[in-house]
Amino acid sequence: MKSLKYLILILTIIFTAGCSRADEDLDVLSQEDISNIILNVKDDETGITQTYNYTVNSATNPVIKLTDGKTYTVNAVFLNGNEDETESIIAAKDEHFLIFDFHGSIINFTRIDDESSTRTDGNKLGLVTKWEVVKAANSSSPELVLTLIHDAVSVSEVQNGTAFGTANGGETDAVATFGISN
Repeated sequence: MKSLKYLILILTIIFTAGCSRADEDLDVLSQEDISNIILNVKDDETGITQTYNYTVNSATNPVIKLTDGKTYTVNAVFLNGNEDETESIIAAKDEHFLIFDFHGSIINFTRIDDESSTRTDGNKLGLVTKWEVVKAANSSSPELVLTLIHDAVSVSEVQNGTAFGTANGGETDAVATFGISN
């Protein structure tokens, strides 16, 4: 009977240690950990910045107002409540990548991240971008679908259809949809 108690104690210790959440990768951000995705859109000519705040699981999407022929510098910020998760994304930059998919708009898009948000494979995350607007509303309901990918096998900044950037494998950490208007 005494050996059975010891066996149960040892098995309990083994199973408890094997299921520790401390072993999880600390940089993994799930959709539940990101509550807001904010785009700060600065008109390069006037210097005026407009903020567009997408709240995860909201019934409405913010609408980004863009003017044809203008150029904008856009900064993406990721929040978990009041906590800025953008630095966590930068700290694990080789495990993250942003895909910007513009439906119904014609925008010349460039990633202008500095070294802090450029992956070791040379691809820029997309936290800082330049948008040259050719035609903001080129369809009846233009929109931007912004996707944060985690742990992709490979990524590319190259445009693929309406999307700027692709990822092979990995998981989606967050998705935001922004309307676009003129």
